[in-house]
Amino acid sequence: MKCLLMPALLAAATLSGAPSAAHAIQPPEVVPAQGRAFERRAAELVDLLTGKIAYPDYFDAAFQKAVPKEKFDAITASLIAQYGQPISVEKATSTNGRSGTVQLRFERGVGTLSLEVGAGPDEKVFGLVFTNFEMANDSFDKIAAEFAALPGNTGFLVAELDGGTIRPLAAAHADTQFAVGSTIKLYILDELAAQIAAGTRKWSDVAPLSHLSFSSAGTANWPKGTPVTLQTLANWMISVSDNGATDTLIHLLGRERIEARMKSAGHSAPSRNIPLLTTVEAFALKGNNFNDLRPLFIKGDDAAQRRLIESNENRLTLSNVDGVSFVEGPRFIDSLEWFASPNDIARAMVDLRARGSAPTMSALAINNGVGPAAAEPWRYLGYKGGSEKGVLSMSLLGERKADGKWFVVTASWNDPKANLDADRMVGLVTRMLALAAK
Repeated sequence: MKCLLMPALLAAATLSGAPSAAHAIQPPEVVPAQGRAFERRAAELVDLLTGKIAYPDYFDAAFQKAVPKEKFDAITASLIAQYGQPISVEKATSTNGRSGTVQLRFERGVGTLSLEVGAGPDEKVFGLVFTNFEMANDSFDKIAAEFAALPGNTGFLVAELDGGTIRPLAAAHADTQFAVGSTIKLYILDELAAQIAAGTRKWSDVAPLSHLSFSSAGTANWPKGTPVTLQTLANWMISVSDNGATDTLIHLLGRERIEARMKSAGHSAPSRNIPLLTTVEAFALKGNNFNDLRPLFIKGDDAAQRRLIESNENRLTLSNVDGVSFVEGPRFIDSLEWFASPNDIARAMVDLRARGSAPTMSALAINNGVGPAAAEPWRYLGYKGGSEKGVLSMSLLGERKADGKWFVVTASWNDPKANLDADRMVGLVTRMLALAAK
């Protein structure tokens, strides 16, 4: 499925308005004392987060449109639930008096955020982004306990990589199969890299955008047949989880070859993903337009499922995806999805790294999933996430700056009965990454 966690939102808790537009229309400086606006708004953060300053009095109209008060309140509540009440501003640094970095102390940790203040007469904030959190006296045991307390089912793995050897530092339910959404696209990238290594294809090869799909951040509204390089398709598929790029690559590379790559990469239960559904096939089968086929698919074995997909090729298309079906809550995430265990994902990361392919590693690193502050201790940080209602998955591959050691951090959270708190998941994974960095 489409990874709904966009790059900005994958940084513990992200709140951003429209800084580029605000910069474009920003009026001339009217504040006589440079720096006062940033300092004042930074000093007000504790009162803002504790409700002593009204939301519309702090943020400009563009921010309020991008981040409605209900969403802001939900993110604030999630932060306070994890880190306690905000206490004080420890440090505020700005080079231009309008934007900069703030370190905000909570009861159980310190959050780093970027703050951007407009130059209008009200000097309201148009950009606020939490880029990192450090939990005081944090440990893998504390994080494991918090994962265990979440509703639904969770599993994670933090491991050091020594060549092909995976050495766990912390784990819970690491052999359990979870719905992982777009994280399955790691296997498509792996097969693409393998075919290029074999000389069958080149990154510069041009292919038509042959299969459009639902919820595609990169290729939405692009004309079918648009010529695109394979490297561009891979970059879209991984960095913004574009589904049109994904389905184009599945058809180009071959569904069964990707399934074979999944097996050779060490997936422990490959039948859960055979036949490997394209994104549009999965979206269609989950929707109400396919109430007739869905039960047949779910109860069928691999061969029966493949026959059903092939015989209904002309029906399982974007035009028949019932988008309304996905508005409310999780849909068939236990039976109609893509699945992998934390250990499976770690083995896939090992396989991808072992290819020694610069374009492959670059594709993974375009969106590191956690933002610049959390990525600072890492010389390299690659990421793939996956999400839909009831499904969250985050997986990172990193090379530590301090000693050049490689690590995998991966976690999955499923709940077939309810939507999930993405900010909570991001916070937990970011904390595990910080502990691995040490």
